[in-house]
Amino acid sequence: QVQLVESGGGLVQAGGSLRLSCAASGRISSISVMGWYRQAPGKQRELVATITRGGGLNYADSVKGRFTISRDNAKNTVYLQMNSLKPEDTAVYYCNANIGGIWTWGQGTQVTVSS
Repeated sequence: QVQLVESGGGLVQAGGSLRLSCAASGRISSISVMGWYRQAPGKQRELVATITRGGGLNYADSVKGRFTISRDNAKNTVYLQMNSLKPEDTAVYYCNANIGGIWTWGQGTQVTVSS
């Protein structure tokens, strides 16, 4: 069974930085797209950033210039470097990946930005 396990969330002051990691484990054939989504209380889950196996990038306008997504294909891991964090970035962040043609979600990690 394939799993995505996130780590790196926490509490940070506005203007600070956090780095999220998400590692895929289990019987992995191939991983095409990996990405991060987030869901704030009372809001729908939204795209933060995605990265293809070849390095193609896509960011939400709200995080462009502040967040950087990257991946290590050898480790089946995707990262999200978050700088200049704002209170409105507070949410549960979910890792998402297309593994062998099946979209898989992580359990989520809480990011809280205090003002």
